[in-house]
Amino acid sequence: MNNKQPHSGFLRQVSAGAIGQGQPYSLPTDREVAIGREPGCQIVLDSTSYGGVSRRHVAIRPLSGPAGGSPVWEICDLNSANGTYVNGRRVQGCQILVNGDRITLGKDAAEFIFESPPQPAQTNQVASNAPAFVAVPPTPSADSVSFTQLFPIFSTGRDLTTKAYLVPGIITVAFVVLLFAAVGEPLVFNMLLAAYLAWGAFYFVYQLCGKHKPWWVLVASALTTALVLLSPFLTVFIVVFRGILPGSLPEGRNEVDFPTLLVRMFFGAGLMEELIKALPVLMAYLFGRLFRSPIRERIGVAEPLDGILLGAASAVGFTLLETLGQYVPEIIDNVRLQGGEGVGQLVGLQLLIPRVLGSVAGHMAYSGYFGYFIGLSVLKPRKSWQILMIGYLTAASLHALWNATGVISGLLLSVVGVMSYAFLTAAILKARALSPTRSQNFATRFLGPP
Repeated sequence: MNNKQPHSGFLRQVSAGAIGQGQPYSLPTDREVAIGREPGCQIVLDSTSYGGVSRRHVAIRPLSGPAGGSPVWEICDLNSANGTYVNGRRVQGCQILVNGDRITLGKDAAEFIFESPPQPAQTNQVASNAPAFVAVPPTPSADSVSFTQLFPIFSTGRDLTTKAYLVPGIITVAFVVLLFAAVGEPLVFNMLLAAYLAWGAFYFVYQLCGKHKPWWVLVASALTTALVLLSPFLTVFIVVFRGILPGSLPEGRNEVDFPTLLVRMFFGAGLMEELIKALPVLMAYLFGRLFRSPIRERIGVAEPLDGILLGAASAVGFTLLETLGQYVPEIIDNVRLQGGEGVGQLVGLQLLIPRVLGSVAGHMAYSGYFGYFIGLSVLKPRKSWQILMIGYLTAASLHALWNATGVISGLLLSVVGVMSYAFLTAAILKARALSPTRSQNFATRFLGPP
């Protein structure tokens, strides 16, 4: 190295415990270098390997140096979700970097070593000890075409499942084949279509929550609710909420005024049905307590996100059984007497689609919202009963409001549906912010912090 070589800095990415390894990134002296998952960053990190890194996580900026004119660099955290650490201490705003500083993005994510060559005045004295920086490989020709560019399937690897939604694609293709096979069998066709629509609506909520939960736990929550509805326990709920309490539902809803209908819906639909759908969530919490960590967190309720996911899954079971076991058969039988079998099946299908697909702003919204409060009560045990009552009454109120406003107008019904969905998504965002496992949350990784 000679005195004419410009002073520069480098970031050398390192693997855990392997300082000094990895390709260095040169730090220009006339502009900042941003690091993150966003393609526009100067140093782009893969989302699969570094999910705890924000889209624009941190910036390295050159500053005017001392009298010699040699630059120094500062590191500035860009309001990242999981923080930036230099030598184990979290960066608050910006701080100056010195040679050898270890930079960590998030607590357990990407790591870099900042390296700065000696000052020009010292170069001759330490030339023999100067770090040997790896040359930046030449940029490929713009006309060259690689094998993976021609056959991208061979280079995607895990990205197919993590970024390209391969598993949902497989499930969709499977349902399409089954639906083709069920043409001419209305009952089977309706069951398959309802199952797919319910899965799609729940998958949307699952992606928003961003927490991995075993599929069999979620299926068990849905099945538990369906079994409760088919068991003698349902009679007990009906006697309590629609017999003892003022929740009896009129045969014709136009026979009572709106305030009376709202009260009856609050007790007979809101309080009763939300309690039924909450039973699997409460059971999962009690069952999870029988195990030690981490099994307890995987199958039980340890935080609000668990409650939301289990509550929404419970709503899937409720919606499918209610739609396929009650509403669709009833309307098919009624229409069949007037218009024939084909017309009855068509009207039944027309009812099935909006009921199941709209559950994301209906049953899923109410029970997912109540599930948030069940999980919150686990985090705040001293206020658990107060938290549970607020969540229960709010979910029951939204449920009753939806049922009652349907009598007045479709426009008002849509307003209540949007409001219910807003309540659910607000709970999801708050649950993500409160989550003890936020650094592993895939919704926070790909969608950004709430």
